Amino acid sequence: MDPLTFDLARTPLREVNAALHAPGLSGDFLVENPAGAHNLAVGLTCSVSVTIRGHVGYYAAGMNQRASVVIEGNAGTGVAENMMSGTVVVRGNASQSAGATAHGGLLVVEGDAAARCGISMKGADIVVGGNVGHGSAFMAQAGRLVVRGDAGDGLGDSIYEARLYVRGSVASLGADCVAKEMRAEHVEELAGLLKAAGFEGDDPAGYTRYGSARRLYHFQAANSASY
Repeated sequence: MDPLTFDLARTPLREVNAALHAPGLSGDFLVENPAGAHNLAVGLTCSVSVTIRGHVGYYAAGMNQRASVVIEGNAGTGVAENMMSGTVVVRGNASQSAGATAHGGLLVVEGDAAARCGISMKGADIVVGGNVGHGSAFMAQAGRLVVRGDAGDGLGDSIYEARLYVRGSVASLGADCVAKEMRAEHVEELAGLLKAAGFEGDDPAGYTRYGSARRLYHFQAANSASY
């Protein structure tokens, strides 16, 4: 069965979003001519499949729950921000703050992600096919960030218990973020994440794992002048 199609060149964004929030919604949907529209397909709560054919603006697929959203283009600031569950796939590049504060689900950016990717993430999985910009995984509390390319300055600054895997180089690590041993369980975990994101051809052994050194967890009297 063909998906139900919405054309944003003819139908107002508010009407499209309202239709995607109908109680008990199911099935497949296609959104054409998004033309960089902001707040498209936000707050979805049903197990639907939504394909957006083109570029989107700010906060696309934010607060997602259960839905599968595919963006066939680039995404602006905050794609999949505060996502709870489901899957969001960006076939192109993502601007800053992709997956910020996300609690669950899987975000895949097949191209590059700009600054602050995965900041304050709280349990989601984020897989980036290319590079990530500076400040990525800042204050990341839980979840996993996989970077198949390089990472910018300040990776994992003030990180808590999130796990980071980077295949390329890291410009610099943020406060309390350190390289860690890649044990067998981490290789297995990473292999599963790469497969889920469509990158199963990667060798997990070629990645470096990063995480918290846990030096910022407790007050240190010797460092009181720095607080």
